[in-house]
Amino acid sequence: MNLLQQFQHFIKEQHLFSPKDKLLLAVSGGADSVVLCELCKQAGYDFIIAHCNFQLRGEESERDEQFVSTLGDKYNAEIRVKRFDTTQYATENKISIQEAARALRYEWFEELVKEELAKDSIHHSPFTVHLLTAHHKDDNIETLLMNFFRGTGLHGLTGIPVLYGHIKRPLLAVSKEEILQFARENKLDFVEDSSNQSSKYTRNYFRNEIIPAISNVYPQVKENLQDNIERFKEIEKLYQLTVGNLKQKLCKQKGAEWHIPVKQLMGFKNRALIYEIIRDYGFNEKQVEELIKLAASESGRYIESPVLQYRIIKHRHWFIISPAQSISAAHIVIEKTDRSVGFEKGILRLEMTSNQHPVTDNEVACIDAKEISFPLLLRQWKTGDYFYPLGMKKKKKLSRFFIDQKLSKTEKENTWVIESNKKIIWVVGLRVDDRFKVTAKTKQVLRVYLKT
Repeated sequence: MNLLQQFQHFIKEQHLFSPKDKLLLAVSGGADSVVLCELCKQAGYDFIIAHCNFQLRGEESERDEQFVSTLGDKYNAEIRVKRFDTTQYATENKISIQEAARALRYEWFEELVKEELAKDSIHHSPFTVHLLTAHHKDDNIETLLMNFFRGTGLHGLTGIPVLYGHIKRPLLAVSKEEILQFARENKLDFVEDSSNQSSKYTRNYFRNEIIPAISNVYPQVKENLQDNIERFKEIEKLYQLTVGNLKQKLCKQKGAEWHIPVKQLMGFKNRALIYEIIRDYGFNEKQVEELIKLAASESGRYIESPVLQYRIIKHRHWFIISPAQSISAAHIVIEKTDRSVGFEKGILRLEMTSNQHPVTDNEVACIDAKEISFPLLLRQWKTGDYFYPLGMKKKKKLSRFFIDQKLSKTEKENTWVIESNKKIIWVVGLRVDDRFKVTAKTKQVLRVYLKT
């Protein structure tokens, strides 16, 4: 089977795309992407060529852009070119040049796909849009090794995915040598990226130094690693099946939230399971340890995903995974047995005492225990809330009270209340409700301390 036949067979076997679909080819001008163009042409596919100029190699970057433009003429293909200030982007985002180039590349590719999909929807086209990259078998092996040493876990050992959303990689079953041989046979011109010879970049270091060194000891190392990738893929299928069954048992959906019993989850003593549950919500592996610590913390404490899409709240015996935007309206239940409760402003410490010595500190609330009933509710204030400020016999809306207290907009937004039977007993850190104050007749006092 020649390379063109391998290419066509792989596309059909993996169900990557059909001849009717629109193809965007990511083309650098190197041998891999040029061969991808030629194979698509020989297979009868129409395509658009997309080229990124990262402006990192001076005249060489300009040469590559000019060369790719000639491919447009050769293959009668539309050319899309994007220039990036990669160095500035890396500096602003405090990431490596490699990471910056990758982020910029795929962000633009996604924009291109969306543009083409929008065009197709206008014309009611029945096909879809795919972005093709020229990643091959050798790239896959390098990725496996890099992920192994990074410690990315089982999923990282499965290498580069054949398809990911709109991205398709039809050359993943082809070696670099096969690509170069095809280029020679078809007399294809391409450009060489001089930076590929520099081992200061991680991938190049593995390509130029590590893999050749291992090959001296194990000549079949590439074939063995490729076989391992396939084994890891099969193992991951079993792994995900098991994880899926456990997630179904542990995670209960309630509206936009997911509730997970703390004791059950921690009982597995399995960090991999914890990570698999939380990663879908934007949490990373390092936050597994944070969640384990959260399990032993007070109700109301939480951790956030790095992108602030979700929070995991500890609520008594449960972890609650909730969209971040809904957290501000979260209600925290305070039971009679609770001695500390965490929330956005800090921690509330609760104690029952017979001590009736007056306290003037606004961050300590003294409540007549006889006048309340548990559970109490800790929540953010809302429009329409009112209470009877200590020392007053008339009710006052909180919005008016805030004006009297000359609170800033931010201070207003961050104000919480505790209520009992739908009556506010304390505007946290500001004022106790007069109806619940300690008097000479008070026998038992609930003291609530705000620790920020």
